[in-house]
Formats: sequence, structure tokens, C-alpha cells
Amino acid sequence: MIDQTLMEDFASGAFFDVLLGGNPLGMSGRFTSVSGLGMQFEYETVMEGGSMYPRYFFKNAVPQTLVLEQGTVTTVDTFSLWVDLVNSGVDVPLAGTITLCNHEGRPMRTWVIAGAHIVRYVGPSLDSNQAQLAVNRIELLYGGCT
Repeated sequence: MIDQTLMEDFASGAFFDVLLGGNPLGMSGRFTSVSGLGMQFEYETVMEGGSMYPRYFFKNAVPQTLVLEQGTVTTVDTFSLWVDLVNSGVDVPLAGTITLCNHEGRPMRTWVIAGAHIVRYVGPSLDSNQAQLAVNRIELLYGGCT
């Protein structure tokens, strides 16, 4: 049986607080959906003579795609500066955190992100008859999380 107070912590209204980089370059915002948190590693398998068991040697970490959806970027100026640098050919990887907050804004779980590179930004559909969120989707390539 799941504790009722735990269920209330994750009731409707929970969000992800994202902070990558800082001043003068970075991004902070709140998003309703985050996917792609994880790590993947490649290993080389070596069979040595006289042994029935293979040995595994770390080869490298595989970059992951982090997707932030349905949110707002609260430091628009520094986010636009980051995008402008990428547009001019300067790639600046950022590190930061993603924190799951409950409906009261209390932190419940935090992931640390390393080496994030912006890959894609999708703004909202503009419709003067509807209120839209400022960001529909941001995709980042990153080196993994802890």
C-alpha cells in the first residue's frame, strides 16, 4: 500500500525546476515533463586464453538526449544568449540540476546534469485566442546524470 502523504506530494501541480549554467550564460525554468534522464555505457569484451569468463573494459559513456517539455524559461536573456552563441558556432556545454518539486514547490528529487549542449528548441504555437506556455520543447545532448 502506498502512503497517502507520499501520493499527495506528487498530486497535480508537480513540476520540474531546471537550472543549467548560471549568469551570464545558462537557463532556468519550470517544466511539466522531463524525459531522457539516464546514463548508458559501452564496454569492450575481451576473452583471455585459458579463461572461461570474459573481461569487460569500459570504453566510453554514450551521450543521452534530455527533453524538457511544456514549460517556461525564467531567465530569457541568458537563454537567448546561449542560443545566439550556438547560432554563431560557439558551443558552450553547461552543467546544472533538474529538481522534481511537489505541488507546494518542495523539492522531492534532484538529478545533476553534466555537459549539456542545446540541440533543439521548439516555441509555442502562436494563437491570440489562447494562453500558451513560453516553451513547447527543448532538447539537450548531455553526458549523463547522477
